[in-house]
Amino acid sequence: MRVLVTGGAGFIGSHYVRCLLEGAYGPGEVGVTVLDRLTYAGNRDNLPAVHGRLTFVEGDVCDARLLAEVLPGHEAVVHFAAESHVDRSIDGGGDFARTNVVGTQTLLEAAVRSGVERVVHVSTDEVYGSIDTGSWTETSPLLPNSPYAASKAGADLVARAYWRTHGLDVSVTRCCNNYGPYQHPEKLIPRFVTHLLRGDPVPLYGDGSNRREWLHVDDHCRAVHLVLTRGRPGEIYNIGGGDELTNLQLTRRILTLCGADTSMIRHVPDRKGHDLRYSLSDHKIRTQLGYTPRHTLDEGLAATVAWYRDNPEWWKTA
Repeated sequence: MRVLVTGGAGFIGSHYVRCLLEGAYGPGEVGVTVLDRLTYAGNRDNLPAVHGRLTFVEGDVCDARLLAEVLPGHEAVVHFAAESHVDRSIDGGGDFARTNVVGTQTLLEAAVRSGVERVVHVSTDEVYGSIDTGSWTETSPLLPNSPYAASKAGADLVARAYWRTHGLDVSVTRCCNNYGPYQHPEKLIPRFVTHLLRGDPVPLYGDGSNRREWLHVDDHCRAVHLVLTRGRPGEIYNIGGGDELTNLQLTRRILTLCGADTSMIRHVPDRKGHDLRYSLSDHKIRTQLGYTPRHTLDEGLAATVAWYRDNPEWWKTA
């Protein structure tokens, strides 16, 4: 089997690629092609420098000619490539619409033309908006509140259209907040950890009451592979972690792990349109595909802090 992984030099995509190459998802050798534009969030060093089953292509998912050259011979595509940082989307949403919506459409069109057998489109819980109580299911309405979330919702609808119109075997995954090693320091956990390792205070939005659900990147990637191998065409699968905390509660855990106290918190003006709470019901993927997270937040967060402490050369140049 040969798989094309878009965005495979980024945080989540590179973890998935490393696991494929290591045989973490079962027997059978998988050939992997990584397509990545190597923007600020993509790092070639996140992948093996040389591997007999890895081919790296520097390029853009919006490049139809390149996709027409690269895709033939691949049985499956796992589509991680995306602009993903909410703050950047607030400052300017153009790149998000281009990469996330147009890029997804271009990729799926190329997949149809190339006869690709299976596609997984990796999305986010942010497409649902904010929820005061309870949890979203896969049939909840899409009510995105940031340009980033809107662009991902648009991409999800494009994926559905290619399933319905062209019969493309595509599934969509929507995951809660990820964390783990190799995550760019613009995101909350690595940003706060690296600030504290430098001896700098951490910038906490508002009063820190916004609630998020957290999932280790390894659990996310295992779930994505389950969807690739066992998921059904046209279906959406929520991927949750079960660990829901306010941003203030999470910050306090990070402070403790870094040997700091609450005097290192600096409250800063809240983000525009900041969603108050996210919560996913992942009953479907658990019951239908047998997914269960393996990493507890306590264990995973401690290991993540240790990784950033042990690898300053990676994050100081990110």
